[in-house]
Amino acid sequence: MRIEVTVPNLPESVTDATLLDWHKKPGDTVQKDETLVDLETEKVILEVPVPDNGVLQEVHHAKGDVVASGDLLAVIETEVRPAVAETAAPPKKPEPAAVPEAAPRPATFAQPMGPSVRRLILEHNLDPTQIKGTGREGRLTKQDVLDYLESRKRKALEETAPAPKPEPAAKEKPSAPAPEGRGERRVPMSRLRARIAERMIEAQHTTATLTTFNEVNMQKIFDLRNEHRARFEQRYKIKLGLMSFFVKAVVEGLRRFPIINASVDGNDIVYHDYYDIGIAVSTDRGLVVPILRDADRLDFAEIEKAIVDFSQRARDGKLSFEELSGGTFTITNGGIFGSMLSTPILNPPQSAILGMHAIKERPVVENGQIVIRPMIYLALSYDHRIIDGREAVTFLFTLKELLEDPVRLFLKI
Repeated sequence: MRIEVTVPNLPESVTDATLLDWHKKPGDTVQKDETLVDLETEKVILEVPVPDNGVLQEVHHAKGDVVASGDLLAVIETEVRPAVAETAAPPKKPEPAAVPEAAPRPATFAQPMGPSVRRLILEHNLDPTQIKGTGREGRLTKQDVLDYLESRKRKALEETAPAPKPEPAAKEKPSAPAPEGRGERRVPMSRLRARIAERMIEAQHTTATLTTFNEVNMQKIFDLRNEHRARFEQRYKIKLGLMSFFVKAVVEGLRRFPIINASVDGNDIVYHDYYDIGIAVSTDRGLVVPILRDADRLDFAEIEKAIVDFSQRARDGKLSFEELSGGTFTITNGGIFGSMLSTPILNPPQSAILGMHAIKERPVVENGQIVIRPMIYLALSYDHRIIDGREAVTFLFTLKELLEDPVRLFLKI
């Protein structure tokens, strides 16, 4: 039975995808539900599974091709008949030497091959015996024929290319060796990287972005974590990190300043009565922002578990479209890479984003005394079209108060 594998339906906001990699090649045996091919969209990597057990007969797109919903990717044959031993063909009579070599007659095929392979051989008048098959038991695949045509084309170009003219002897100079480390590589952007670039430019062109800064003394949070870390981990099977404190502080700050949680839609301001917090995660493919839905309803352990899960699945390309869509506010942490200060760029249509930085011990003044404390700089970038400086500065100062006295997070004061 012939089964066609097509590109799955893509979300409404995604128009196409790029074929990232094949996990199988024509002629391979495939098992139901194993990954056949990876498709990269501007947000996630989609794994297209094998629909049923069989043999992969044809692939219709190569790595790097752009495909849309419903496009044919591959053909799988589920009823594979056992190979029948071929009877030895009688030896052909040698042709006379004076007669030029006859053109190949691909209409008679001595080896089994798929219809698309036969069509290519007939169209280009090829001799299938001159092409090396890479399929099962040496079977020819469509890619084998395409590779053969490409190699023949390259060979023809090399043979017809004119030889470079030597310079006159008087002008000849000893060739200097090329300096090391001067090579160049041109690599196309991934779909995710291209989308990130597009959104960054969009944010710069469509918003009036401003950034305000403050610093936070993390000593009391460190003390609280050190006191309760072991019991927290024993009970919840997760480490008590710092991000849960920042998420809790942000949610409380957004409660007090709803405009920071709002967005612009034309001439309207859309206020959100929920708190979907985006947590920026760095991957090899670029930055992705999974969403903590209803963060106000999560406790510390649930936040920590969600962030660890997001980080792992983001790096494996396992996040879904739904997990990356929406969000009313974003937190990004450049401190894990050592950043001391930065101005984060908005994540449209959100109107504000909080940037965290590296925590460093620095001398500060407490009660007239110089002491060493773990300090962190926070940066709040905001859309000045709807958020005034007073609201942005007061919001950030509220975060400072809550983090420097974390008991207030529990008392909500």
